[in-house]
Amino acid sequence: MTGLLRAELLKVRSTRMWWGLLAGALVFVAVQVVALILVAGQQGAPSLDQASTVRTVWGSAGTGSTFVLILGILGMTTEYRHMTITSTFLATPRRGRVVVAKLLAHAVFGVLFGVACVALTAALAVPLLALKGAVTIPTSTILQVLAASVVGLGVYAAVGVGVGSFIRNQIAAIVGALVWVFLVEALIIALLPQVGKWLPGGAASAMLQATSTRGHLLEPWAGGLLFLGYGLAFAALAAVTTLRRDIT
Repeated sequence: MTGLLRAELLKVRSTRMWWGLLAGALVFVAVQVVALILVAGQQGAPSLDQASTVRTVWGSAGTGSTFVLILGILGMTTEYRHMTITSTFLATPRRGRVVVAKLLAHAVFGVLFGVACVALTAALAVPLLALKGAVTIPTSTILQVLAASVVGLGVYAAVGVGVGSFIRNQIAAIVGALVWVFLVEALIIALLPQVGKWLPGGAASAMLQATSTRGHLLEPWAGGLLFLGYGLAFAALAAVTTLRRDIT
């Protein structure tokens, strides 16, 4: 199993794609942090005098999740696109072990993305929040939000592997995931918050202790458990679809 995991880690780091996705995640996080702080208190935007706003700023570390989701999708669909999955399964006929190795490898990269996003968030948030005279929140709360960001990105990477195993067409999988995250799920959370809080995005927002305009998010611990449950469900989806489907 160790050899398989090393092989999957090598597959990810041997391409330039993950560097591009990491750069994208960091840019996205930086824009989020700076924008939240600069517009705070203007034109009806939440003020930095509110603890919930400051928590949301720190929770920006988790907004790189879309990029690790794509990383996981690419990790699975690229194998089918270039038909390297055939040689992979010939070398390791036990497909379940391959799927587990892929899930773990991409989760590791998701965590690494999370650490980088957390570091950038701290580097920007600390001086900017101090400059703006933001309200001080407990250090323990900040650490909880940052830890949730790291874990969340690791889980999102594994979810991407599950999506890629279910939808093998690379473009369809990526476009479908983006439409779900930025359109379908966002609308449900905004318009039907009582339903949206049970979706992956709602659970992730609760875990990050983000601001909810209608106050319908789950408790952080409940959101974290639900989000991990989604991660396990997509991992099971990856295993089942890979074991039962023909690879050609």
